[in-house]
Amino acid sequence: MLLDAEADVRPSPQGAAARRALLAHPVVLLVGIVLASLNMRAALASVSPLVGEIGESFGLSSTAMSLVTSVPVLFLGLGALVAPWLARRFGTEPVLLCALLLLGAGILVRVLPSVYALYGGGVLVGTAIALLNVLMPGLIKRDFPDRAASMTSVYTGSMIAGATLVAASSVPLEKAFGDSWEASLAFWSLLAVVAAVAWLPQVLIARGRTGHEVRRVPGPAVSGRGVWRSALAWQVTLFMGLQSLWSYVLIAWMPTIFTDGGMSRSTAGVVFAFNNLIQVAGAFAVPLLAGRMRGQRPLVALVTSLVAAGYMGLMISPVSGAWLWSAVLGVGQGGAVGLALTLIVLRSGDALTASRLSGMAQTVGYLLAAVGPLAAGAVHEATGGWTVPIALVLCVCAAALVVGLLAARDRKV
Repeated sequence: MLLDAEADVRPSPQGAAARRALLAHPVVLLVGIVLASLNMRAALASVSPLVGEIGESFGLSSTAMSLVTSVPVLFLGLGALVAPWLARRFGTEPVLLCALLLLGAGILVRVLPSVYALYGGGVLVGTAIALLNVLMPGLIKRDFPDRAASMTSVYTGSMIAGATLVAASSVPLEKAFGDSWEASLAFWSLLAVVAAVAWLPQVLIARGRTGHEVRRVPGPAVSGRGVWRSALAWQVTLFMGLQSLWSYVLIAWMPTIFTDGGMSRSTAGVVFAFNNLIQVAGAFAVPLLAGRMRGQRPLVALVTSLVAAGYMGLMISPVSGAWLWSAVLGVGQGGAVGLALTLIVLRSGDALTASRLSGMAQTVGYLLAAVGPLAAGAVHEATGGWTVPIALVLCVCAAALVVGLLAARDRKV
């Protein structure tokens, strides 16, 4: 994704000196990046193993319950619209710190005894994660320009590791807290607070001593409207959105698919965590392979085929083959998100184009992805099973294959 929200601005001499001072302590910066990245899926993954209890507490239907996932994903797209402006206005580091604090607050609001708080907290969680999604890769590109690919692997691996940890721990935490799903969800606000504390030194170094003085860099290569009018940009964007859609359907409903088939909630949570863990392999390997290829069509075919095969397994034999389908889906999911983020960079001719293409892909992509959990929940409620919802996701896989093959051609926006 390697978006630089400050791609069209240049720091003042004092700001550049502060940045050098920060990079003189790379361990501090790396710890901050890893801890922030751990939070970027955790608040979403924590809900899925507990979705049944949450729905029972508020008397929610499957459609209404799907909004608990869809609302944050919707605001992943809407939040992406304002993130670059906030970074230019206040600086990347302070905005990232505020995003972590907002995430912690949203997690706590979500467990208040009100259905409005449940959804309102989701708005805060989605907005906070959107800021992290957009600004973290740009910070990596800015501060580690010669190690951007390896640092992106660290960032994406940490993001998936956070989701794995949370998915495996949600049900045991619920039991440890006296069968309180509220306490289990609220616990993860501590992870956001720890990350915010770790981020504070970077804010003090990069902003506190100097202010955020910037000036425009002349001669942008591509206008913002030019990106939105590009067919290739739309192909990259649609691949980003469609692979996000199939992933968020799983984030919202995978444990429920297993429990509806007779699996215990604890086991379903562990299998879901295993799925997240396996994603690390795909997210690490596929971007490295993509960077060594002129065109990425074989990788598009590979990841979409793996995801389609895993979904077909969930349709045919969800419980007896649960571990296998989770592994196949995990490699495909991780590879697809890594490929989608890499295509943004590979199809861009310069940093400013990458910035604008990334903003477009995230905004449209996550707005499209927000439809997935809601539609899957509504169709499940209407049909009383998971066959039709999964069949519709297989249609999404087919569409992703088509646009992905177009986006994978060796061309530039």
